[in-house]
Amino acid sequence: MTIKDVAEYAGVSVMTVSNVLRSRGRVSEETRQRVLGAVERQGYRPNLNARALVERRSPTLALMLSCITNPFYPEFALAANLSALKHERHLLVCNTDHEVDRGMSFLEQVAGSLSDGVLVANYSDPPLAELRLLQSRGIPVAISVWELPDEPPGVPCVTFDAKGAARLAVEHLVGLGHLRIGAVIGSSKQGIHRARYAGFREAMAESKVRCLKADERFTGDSFDAGYAAAKNLLTARPDLTAIFVSNDLPALGVLNAALDLGYLIPKNLSVVSITDIQPARQSRPGLTTVAIPTAEMAEKGIALLIELMAGRASETTVVQASAPKLIIRGSTGSAAVAQRCT
Repeated sequence: MTIKDVAEYAGVSVMTVSNVLRSRGRVSEETRQRVLGAVERQGYRPNLNARALVERRSPTLALMLSCITNPFYPEFALAANLSALKHERHLLVCNTDHEVDRGMSFLEQVAGSLSDGVLVANYSDPPLAELRLLQSRGIPVAISVWELPDEPPGVPCVTFDAKGAARLAVEHLVGLGHLRIGAVIGSSKQGIHRARYAGFREAMAESKVRCLKADERFTGDSFDAGYAAAKNLLTARPDLTAIFVSNDLPALGVLNAALDLGYLIPKNLSVVSITDIQPARQSRPGLTTVAIPTAEMAEKGIALLIELMAGRASETTVVQASAPKLIIRGSTGSAAVAQRCT
């Protein structure tokens, strides 16, 4: 079944059918209904590949994710897909699983051919040099959830204040009277969460709270990694009354480790994190976290790609997302015993 068959069945021109399907041009309501009825009865489906050749554009955009099993990424992808559909685009999703080669292969095979542009969510895998190379070849590429607003990547990006998010978390704990605060960071010291770690350190220093290197653990961004790091940290430092975690997924592991070690949350230990993924709202106790604007950054990332494709944005474009917000739930409470810094 072709568009020509639909046109003959409805008794109109091929151009009229095309205009109805794309909601453009002047078509009477009676003709529009006749065309739509013909489409339904004939079971016509547009050939997207043929349309792409005629219009010299792909009907798709590409989205690169680091780890689809991390609940943050499906939430981001859902918002990005809804935004893409509003722009009459479909979304191709690649899960790199933190494999650089897999991400590079995706970029080489998809960018500029199967998709008109690529959005990289929460940059961590493909080297920035490769993204800049794609950009130099005229392929629109952007990064969303960029965590270093003061250090633009040389690729158009949507950014948020990761340092500020960490500071909000620490200030919350200090305000509750906690003076022995540990940290579980879901990356290396210079890894993807380095801005969150820097915000933690700055807020601790400014509050005069004692913070030793022994109070910190650098691990992976997963539930199991957070669980193992918390067991190690709490065994070594049982005097801690609170733990800052750089991301919700390892924070949920921290909660479970603390419970397995006999801690009561938040009576004996408070836990605060960053992101606000859905499981943070569903855990018991609920996880106190600093919510970042996930859906907003997905929508703005897609919009930025569309702007790039239209030539209305450049490699220096930086889009700032809304400020993070503290969401207080059951995992934080007042320090059980008053302490003094020494």
